[in-house]
Amino acid sequence: MSETNNWKIEKDDNNIAWLHFDTPDASANLLAQAAIKELNDIIKDFENDLPRAVIILSDKKDSFIFGADIKEFTALENKEQALAFMHKGHDLMNRLEALSCPTVSMIHGTCLGGGTELSLACDYIVASDDKKTRIGLPEIKLGIHPGYGGTARSIERCGPLAAMNMMLTGRALTSRAAKKIKLIDESVPVRQLKAAAQAFALKAPERKPLPLLARLSNHSLLRPLVAWQMRKQVASKAKKEHYPAPYSLIDLWLKYADDKKQMLQQEAIAVASLATTDTARNLVRVFFLQEKLKSQGKKADFKVQHVHVIGGGIMGGDIASWCAIQGYSVTVQDQSPERLAQTLKHAQYSFGKKFKRDRRAIRDASDRLLADHRGVGVSRADIIIEAIFEDRDVKRSLYESIEPQMKEHAILATNTSSIKLEDLSSCLKKPGRLVGLHFFNPVALMPLVEIIRGNETDEKVMQQALAFAKNISKLPLAVKSSPGFLVNRILMPYLLEAVTMVDEGIAPEVIDRAATDFGMPMGPIELADTVGLDICKSVANILSEALGMPLPENLKNLSDKKLGKKTGEGFYKYKNNKPLKNKKVSCSNRQQVQDRLVLRLLNEATACLREGIVDNSDLIDAGVIFGTGFAPFRGGPLEYIKSTGVEKLSTTLESLASEYSDRFSKDEGWSLLSSD
Repeated sequence: MSETNNWKIEKDDNNIAWLHFDTPDASANLLAQAAIKELNDIIKDFENDLPRAVIILSDKKDSFIFGADIKEFTALENKEQALAFMHKGHDLMNRLEALSCPTVSMIHGTCLGGGTELSLACDYIVASDDKKTRIGLPEIKLGIHPGYGGTARSIERCGPLAAMNMMLTGRALTSRAAKKIKLIDESVPVRQLKAAAQAFALKAPERKPLPLLARLSNHSLLRPLVAWQMRKQVASKAKKEHYPAPYSLIDLWLKYADDKKQMLQQEAIAVASLATTDTARNLVRVFFLQEKLKSQGKKADFKVQHVHVIGGGIMGGDIASWCAIQGYSVTVQDQSPERLAQTLKHAQYSFGKKFKRDRRAIRDASDRLLADHRGVGVSRADIIIEAIFEDRDVKRSLYESIEPQMKEHAILATNTSSIKLEDLSSCLKKPGRLVGLHFFNPVALMPLVEIIRGNETDEKVMQQALAFAKNISKLPLAVKSSPGFLVNRILMPYLLEAVTMVDEGIAPEVIDRAATDFGMPMGPIELADTVGLDICKSVANILSEALGMPLPENLKNLSDKKLGKKTGEGFYKYKNNKPLKNKKVSCSNRQQVQDRLVLRLLNEATACLREGIVDNSDLIDAGVIFGTGFAPFRGGPLEYIKSTGVEKLSTTLESLASEYSDRFSKDEGWSLLSSD
């Protein structure tokens, strides 16, 4: 038996070398450069003293390999450095693949990126069918694509349709799903995993050829057609100038799929080029921002047995069903039994969408969610989430009626989107138990939850609320209580400017196109219609009163029949839930339209920085990206200001202020930023 810093080698009676990966002082294994070098040296030794077989496994409890060490990517300054970096990984994978004894990857827990590529370089892959086991190649989310041989080897194993779909989406698969597409050879219970790996090592069975369709789709005559279809699908979600990685991956397959050696070489060159782009740097930044938000929920151990949600409308119902999906016992209360029936009906749809055909999971989630017309669940709950309509007096009256029934240490959380907590908590005997828990619509898709700290909110309650948000698989963001909090505060001027431009006669389609050209996932006019114009008006009224944001005429004179998507008409008319847009409309100055939208948003972000709405500029960027979908490839609004240039954007802002009014007056918060 021999050891290195990251790897331990054990040889059994069959002369099988068991390679244990265990990154020291870390909860998860990362395929960092040091670990790659050590494994490369081990494989070199095996070439001189060949074992009967090699099995690679992890000594971490619930993970195999999380991937490469992303921090090492951030140190790459140019394409030459990046290419040398990629070649070290390629040398290891090629050496492992060429080893003349059987090699097996034995996966339990998370296996992503470089971990999956290491597995693909082995002859066989076996994985546990545990729910914690997830296998994937998510590099596309970081602005690159697999760069340690994963492109050619995944296509070789699965065929191009399944492999390219996995790489282009970055989706992680369960072991059963991975076996279904032939990414892995076997999925077994954890207790059988070691025996299964050993059996493959000793028997070295011949792999069956791919089905005819998979082989045909890789043929040089068909590849151009399939590649065109893939580009078309990608283009519907991501523009090439914003996200070049998926297009690079498709081109790589199209050009080099007939020559594996050439494809591997070109893969390294392509990833080296992508890794040093602004897009990749910003998407890596977004990854670390996400980790930063997750860490906000780790300071308290908050055990919740029961969740009670008050309000069976769309938001309250979605919060209740999401908590049930996450494994919590939930009661949902509403004054209207009919609305509660609709809430449970919609919850069934949510469960089906989440769990697909897993009837047992759907049944279990259904059993955890109960309608509670009389509010019996209040006295059982560890956390009560109020999600009724935005009326301060109605909320205060509700709090006064339920507080005597609450458990001594239960938390009362409000989903208010705009009312200051201080205006709500003064009616409570224990005002410190009130905290904001602001979800975004749709709950199942939007990852962020703002955790609002009122002046009287207890620190322990704040930490428990952050922990609860993390425990229900959300990204918690600690925010100071102030009008609109962070996300709505920054988003509202952007939406109001869009509506103001409609008042001026600029077509909604032009405004929305200017926003999506910038990189927004949806234009502001369509977004306002989707949220509901009545809700936009309600939030805008509160912010208008507190921050002096005048309402455009279109919102002032809102018609009850034209509230947006939910009524079938708002700024757009809707058919089959989709807006009917005139694609032929044009504008002589689309750049100014974009500037007006974006600079209102950026200016408000600097104001939030100045006021300390969250702890630092990184958290502002994180909140706006995960709460609004702000173009991730730009790294967040404050990062965008710094990378584009404070002076350059200030000049544009001053020009708009002179032409349009003091709503474009430069906030003093700009002075806190400096260009890189």
